[in-house]
Amino acid sequence: MQLTVPEPESIVLGMTVQVSGDTAVRPAATPTLEVYDFQRPTTLGRESLRALGLAFENFSRQWATQLTAMTHAVAHVELESVEVERYGEYADALPEQTALVLLKVADLASRAVLQVDQDIALGWVGRMLGGNASLQAPSRAFTPIESAILGRLIGYLLEDLAYSLGPLIDGPLSIDNIQYSAQMAQAAHTGEFVLVARFAVAIGETIAPTTIAIPLDGLGDPDGPAISKASAGSNRTKVQLAPVPVSLSLQLLPATVGPADILGLAEGDLIRLPHPQHRPLDVAVDGVTVAGAAVGANGSRLACVVVSLEEQS
Repeated sequence: MQLTVPEPESIVLGMTVQVSGDTAVRPAATPTLEVYDFQRPTTLGRESLRALGLAFENFSRQWATQLTAMTHAVAHVELESVEVERYGEYADALPEQTALVLLKVADLASRAVLQVDQDIALGWVGRMLGGNASLQAPSRAFTPIESAILGRLIGYLLEDLAYSLGPLIDGPLSIDNIQYSAQMAQAAHTGEFVLVARFAVAIGETIAPTTIAIPLDGLGDPDGPAISKASAGSNRTKVQLAPVPVSLSLQLLPATVGPADILGLAEGDLIRLPHPQHRPLDVAVDGVTVAGAAVGANGSRLACVVVSLEEQS
C-alpha cells in the first residue's frame, strides 16, 4: 500500500501498480453503505426481490407489446424499481387524483392496485377507439363505456402479469372496481406491507408513471421456489436448514467406569451396560436425544423403528 498526499487538505490511499515502467496509483474502492430503516424492515430476501424483478421485467415487455397492439401506437414500458413498502406510505405518495384499479388476489380481503394517471388512461381509450393522439381528454371519472374498454385492456394485462409471475403470486388476479382517490380506495390496511413495482409507460412523447402494488400475503408460498415472507420466518428457516447434513446415531445408556477398568481391558472382557432390555434405544443427533427407537432391519441392513419422540424445550 502507498500513502499519497497530493494536497495538504486531502489524503488518498491507493495501491501501486507498475505499468510499462511507470508507477500508477489506483484509488481504493469506496464501500457502498446501505441505510437500514427500522420502521421499514426487510420483508423479502434479496433472492426473492431479484426473482420478482426479473418477472416484472418480463411483464413490462409483454405490456409494451399489448399496449402497442391495442392502441395502434408504439409503446415502451420500462421497469424502474421493485420495493416493499407499507400501504400507507405507498398511498400517500400517489397523486391526489389518479385512477386506481383495485384487483382481487385469490381470497384475500386486501386488494392489489394498478395505478395510472386518469388523463393517460383516457388517452389509451381514445387511441383504442381511433381517436387523435393530440387531443387531451379532461381529467374526470370514466364513463361506463370507457370503463368497459379500459377493463378489457387491463384484463389482458392481468393475464400477462399472472403468466410472468407464475408461482410468485398466490392465485389469479381479477378486477374489483375503479377508484379515483388513494385516500378513499382503502385497498389494504395502512400498516400492511405491499410489493410496489414502478413503471414508466411511454406512448409517443407521453410518459406515464404507473405502479402496481400487491399485498405480501398475496405472493407465493414461502416454501415455493422463490418467495420468503417475513411472516413465515420459521418456514424459511426450515427450508434453509433442510439440506444441512447431521450425524444420527442409535445409543445405549452410557456406563460409568474408572480409568483402571479402561486400561485393564483385554480381548474377551465383558462390560455390563445399565440399559434395560425393555427400554428403547436413544436416537441422537449430534449428541442430542430426539427420539426413542427399537432395533430392526431393512433388507440386509440394520435399522431402527422410532417408537417415541423427545419433547424439545
